[in-house]
Amino acid sequence: MSSPAYSRLKSAWPTVPEERRALQRKRAIVNGVFAVFCAMAFVLVVVPLADILWTVFERGFNALSWSLFTQVTNGISGGLLNAIEGTLVLSGGAILFAAPIGVAAGIYLAEYGQGPWGKTARFLADVLVGVPSIVLGYFSYVTLVIGLGWQFSALAGAITLAVLIVPYVTRFTELAMRQNPSSLREAAYALGCKEHQVVFRVLLPAARSAVVTGILLSLAISVGETAPLIYTAGWSNYVWNGQLTHEPIGYLTYVIWSFINQPFASAHALAYAAAFLVIAMVLAINVAARILMRVRTGQ
Repeated sequence: MSSPAYSRLKSAWPTVPEERRALQRKRAIVNGVFAVFCAMAFVLVVVPLADILWTVFERGFNALSWSLFTQVTNGISGGLLNAIEGTLVLSGGAILFAAPIGVAAGIYLAEYGQGPWGKTARFLADVLVGVPSIVLGYFSYVTLVIGLGWQFSALAGAITLAVLIVPYVTRFTELAMRQNPSSLREAAYALGCKEHQVVFRVLLPAARSAVVTGILLSLAISVGETAPLIYTAGWSNYVWNGQLTHEPIGYLTYVIWSFINQPFASAHALAYAAAFLVIAMVLAINVAARILMRVRTGQ
């Protein structure tokens, strides 16, 4: 004769698989709804981006010609030699200023950034990332263009871009240095290395690929900037003559910003060609950065 407890357990046993199946159906419905929302979000992001890239590449590629790379801009026609050269000068100058400062600051934050000074520097770097670039451009206009009397110039534009990308280089360097295993540091100390030797001969070379990746990504950011350069670099239809101050300089993003509003086909062609070149530069820099990161991680 069965006990009451056994009878209750036997009566409850068939409901267990049913509850499990109901729970599985509920989970499947929730997962399906979540997957639909993820797909919709993906479409909302990718479709406009693909449309922009297709429009720019189609119209920009059709506007490319040999004269675009050999002639300077003549009003709203001509080529983009002055703008291409100016973009390279401004972005290259920005990296020359920002890379040493950003890498040094990143090393400091990674090695000695646990105290109040390090926390303050990290906080200020994060704040600087969020400052609109046009604010930096206006500040440089007041201090460099007007205050120091440099006028529109390559040096004022390069310094402004450097201030803009320094926090990116800093944080990338800090993260790269923190990814080094502690055993690497301990082995260097065990061999009798001094602290500066550990940092510059062991830890920094180990993080070199990630640091260079951060510098390249920061370079890509500087290539696509317009607002700070309007206040500092101005615009010039001529090739840069090597003068750092008192001489404006051309750049590709100005062509995009200004020429697209002109009611002329030649101006639109130059604007789309400039947009094509900017996107091509940014993509090339990002591909190079990803290749370096894959080399570092061994994937």
